[in-house]
Amino acid sequence: MEDVKWLLKKCGLPILILLFAVIAGVICWGKLHTEERKVAEEVWEPPVEMENSEATTEADAETSTESAYWFIPQSKDCLISDEEKEQLQSKVLSAAESVSEIYKDFVIADAANYSSGISEFSGEQRKNVVEALGKRGLVSVEEDTAMQNHEAIEAFYADYLDGQDSMVTVFEVQRDGLIGAVTFIYRKGELQTYYIGIRWREGGMPEIQGTSVSNVAEIKLTEKGYFIYAYEYVIAHASLRQYWRIEPLPEDCRKLTEKYISGLSYVNYNVLVTNWDSNNVEDILMPCMYEDIYRIYTGENLKTEDWKISAEEFEKIMTTYFPVSVEQLREHCGYDEGSNSYEYEMIYASPYPPFGEVVDYTENADGTITLIVDGVWPDYNSDLAFRNTVVVQPFEDGTFRYLSNSIEQIELELPPIAKAH
Repeated sequence: MEDVKWLLKKCGLPILILLFAVIAGVICWGKLHTEERKVAEEVWEPPVEMENSEATTEADAETSTESAYWFIPQSKDCLISDEEKEQLQSKVLSAAESVSEIYKDFVIADAANYSSGISEFSGEQRKNVVEALGKRGLVSVEEDTAMQNHEAIEAFYADYLDGQDSMVTVFEVQRDGLIGAVTFIYRKGELQTYYIGIRWREGGMPEIQGTSVSNVAEIKLTEKGYFIYAYEYVIAHASLRQYWRIEPLPEDCRKLTEKYISGLSYVNYNVLVTNWDSNNVEDILMPCMYEDIYRIYTGENLKTEDWKISAEEFEKIMTTYFPVSVEQLREHCGYDEGSNSYEYEMIYASPYPPFGEVVDYTENADGTITLIVDGVWPDYNSDLAFRNTVVVQPFEDGTFRYLSNSIEQIELELPPIAKAH
């Protein structure tokens, strides 16, 4: 109040009123601008060019698939001609027809105009499709299968670096069984993708679901064999960059990654981002760890009753997978003596997380294994953001114990240390 009196005396009433009006205007504009951005992020839906499908309906456009291409802002101008588009569509349909036998008993149950039927497409089926397309000389990939004919991407990238016009098409088999054919185009110094989505009808009959054209801001082929690319526009809550590993990990490293590393997070708790061993293991104990460790142990997602986990189950699993005592768990992981249980602490998805892959290992004389793990962070253009040394102790029943971790920063800063809730 004294400040207002001073201003009134110093500036006079008219100037003071004007000053308050300006401040109020700035505040209102800021709120309005914030709300506009919020609404734009929540409701904006980019257009999609749907072609060559007589059965396309509004419901079809909303069909749930794993492809994000339908949601990327579309370019008005395409670097390739209509004739080239038709040739690509014909090539993609022909490729899809060549693997139709694998899809003959497969339909997508929740898609409009589809018959009911099998809605699961197994990893083995996806692998079969990728390898069959590869035998036809096509670049093909899915998340658990090595990319086939990756040399074509290397040739495309070499042309790009040399400033020579070039194109390459990658067939990606998605988890739901749909096939996305992504053609990368470099022409006149510009980069685009031309995407063709293939869906399946009863009896394994393929058809084009739609197409889209998107501008690409950058591409990079790393020394370790990651092809990383970023679109000109990034949709809200999406990854900053997309990627494929075009040169596969050695099979033994892939299996070690799958067993020991893939289930762990770099961002939700501190197992991989701090240096620890049995002497300071208490430093990494957090209730939310259990969800991932349970999945590693059982292969299933955790289900709880009333957000509680029985102490017997929690302590059995955690003392198996870490060099910890029951007393340490009860002190640091939310033990409730009254119900003899631990409170379930949910893990929330984090945007753009890094992931680890085993690139080397040593089988030690005492039966332990030392894993050399590279932290890959495609959203920040790095396939060697940091490097971990993780020691594990395998047991005869297939379980194992994490004994220690050390981490070295290489290309990027480490993710922040997670705080207990």
